[in-house]
Amino acid sequence: MTARRPEGLTASLLIGPATLIVMLSLVLPLAVLARYSLNQYDRKTFMVEAFSPENYLRFFTDPFYTGVLWTTFSIAITTTVLCLILGFPIAYKLARSQSRWKSIGVLLIILPLFIGSTVRALGWMGVLGRGGIVDAAYGALGGEGISLLYTSFAVGLGILSINLPYMILTLQSVIEGIDARLEEAADSLGADAPRRFWHVVLPLALPGIATGGILVFILAMNAYATPFLLGGARFQMMAPMLYREFAVNNNWPFAAAIAFILMLTTLSLTAISGLVIQRRYKAA
Repeated sequence: MTARRPEGLTASLLIGPATLIVMLSLVLPLAVLARYSLNQYDRKTFMVEAFSPENYLRFFTDPFYTGVLWTTFSIAITTTVLCLILGFPIAYKLARSQSRWKSIGVLLIILPLFIGSTVRALGWMGVLGRGGIVDAAYGALGGEGISLLYTSFAVGLGILSINLPYMILTLQSVIEGIDARLEEAADSLGADAPRRFWHVVLPLALPGIATGGILVFILAMNAYATPFLLGGARFQMMAPMLYREFAVNNNWPFAAAIAFILMLTTLSLTAISGLVIQRRYKAA
């Protein structure tokens, strides 16, 4: 009779190599990026070996770069809040709907995800630019013409339109898991719609709000095509600035420092918001 191998050991042997490969593919690039960020820029060779915090000091002591970081954070947090405000009613309606048209509604939410962010940004350029729909409508009302391109509004609107489906789908799946009988019980006890929302639905939906909010925030912080096309040179965000330093200025060490700062900022803010929401969820 052969001895049976412990199930835990078998599982570890199966997932161990894959886990090691994934960890190496994540850790090694980050280690290389961190090392590059401590090197110094040279016009001839792009980079010379060093071990200096010069690139980080340059970033945090220059108001232009810190301003771009603050702008990126402002756009990300604004679009995340707007996605939550606009997405929650839609998600709730879809989650509670018993209509045969529900699947079509979900499909309409999913379809934009099949269109790349570059294509959608180009579409917004046609809407917001000179000779576009907004310009034509404003001219019909007697205006002299208007262009909303290369503004914070254009960038925010573009990022909002891209990230809203992610928020809606995340919230819908969580709300569908909330027993509708809880709301019926609150209604039978005399709670009106606002009270049912604040005391029943919202506390139970906090995990979905946290998940959707973190997802949308990360996507907004790292957006590239939308701010590049809709913001242009007049409206800077971190990802386009990183690309310019790497591909145009050929300053690889400074670009690596910008990438590391963007990553650490995003992860730190995400972790803090997750902890805050988790504590409130436990308290509720």
